[in-house]
Amino acid sequence: MDLLKKWSEHYIEAGCDEVGRGCLCGPVVAASVIIHENFTHTLVNDSKKLTFRTRMELDSYIKDHVVEYSIAEVSPEVIDVHNILNASIMAMHHALDQLKTRPELILVDGNRFHPYQSIPHECIVKGDAKLLSIACASILAKNYRDKLMIALHKEFPEYGWATNMGYATKQHQEALNKYGPTIHHRRSFRLDYRVCGEHSYAG
Repeated sequence: MDLLKKWSEHYIEAGCDEVGRGCLCGPVVAASVIIHENFTHTLVNDSKKLTFRTRMELDSYIKDHVVEYSIAEVSPEVIDVHNILNASIMAMHHALDQLKTRPELILVDGNRFHPYQSIPHECIVKGDAKLLSIACASILAKNYRDKLMIALHKEFPEYGWATNMGYATKQHQEALNKYGPTIHHRRSFRLDYRVCGEHSYAG
């Protein structure tokens, strides 16, 4: 099924998505994208449905062929203070702050969002598989965060971030039990797997 280019008929739309909500470490990252009406690429889709290689190949194409894009991150420290949901929405707000083109409608992947300035918004469940602008945002955010976690892996190779990107894989859990959390871990998440290894985080 082809993804929709527009949700409305006349508004300037900014698609927003975030990545990293379920990770144990690293920032949550969000992107916002305004696409051209003639933007097209047959491979653009929800980032979770694409391979690492395909996503990376799409990165430059998206950046070169959209009206505008922006990427923002919110640190583990802020996540611990404000909780992951609010931090995710905060990251999307920060991405919107960076846009030079003022959108007239904000399209958000998922079902939760806080109003941004006076701009109307629409929450769309599985929006990254329905709308091109949100799909592009999901790809840019995912690529940005993956590159960041691969770089951090060189500093803390024991946790396997180059492949698990901070999610609660067996290797990551075992490393946490052996070495404890790093400065990049979210302290509000469940980081002790010696008692219960089924849950990725508490709260």
